[in-house]
Amino acid sequence: MTTPDNTTATRTNWVLDPTHSEVNFKVKHLMIANVKGAFQKFNASIEAVGTDFANARVQATLDASSIFTNEENRDNHLRSADFFDVEKHPHLQFTGRDMKHVSGNDYTLTGDLTIKGITKPVTLEVEFGGRNTDPWGNEKLAFALNGRINRKDWGLNWNAALETGGVLVSDEVRLSAELQFAKQA
Repeated sequence: MTTPDNTTATRTNWVLDPTHSEVNFKVKHLMIANVKGAFQKFNASIEAVGTDFANARVQATLDASSIFTNEENRDNHLRSADFFDVEKHPHLQFTGRDMKHVSGNDYTLTGDLTIKGITKPVTLEVEFGGRNTDPWGNEKLAFALNGRINRKDWGLNWNAALETGGVLVSDEVRLSAELQFAKQA
């Protein structure tokens, strides 16, 4: 398949439909159970050549203070300097550098994730959910994303040792998102 010339091809902009989107994470607690959380405020956009999402430009911004784990004390701790330090670093930023078609509806998206002023590369698994038109004539499409990061790579180092060995919070964070976009007119 020939890749379109991105400088002359018509680009299509897609904007996030926040009411049909979510960004979630989960982390092992006490080394035995997962604690789940979400960012409740975020924005994202995709710029693609027509319907070809390979090499699409992807941008996302998450409001760090919108972190929610269903436990107010934990959420406040996550907002503190021990973790996201939202006073100094109010946003997490993702800039996609390379979206490659793997097969069928599967892609990989490599980009730069910035947390607390530290930028590191990440690769996410992406599944294209499809494309459809809603009852009001708006063209929509959806993607599911999954990935894993080591939180310490971004200076999220706080932890506590357990008497029985191990730590309170795992270093690995599993990321997942269900994102729906609307074609921008």
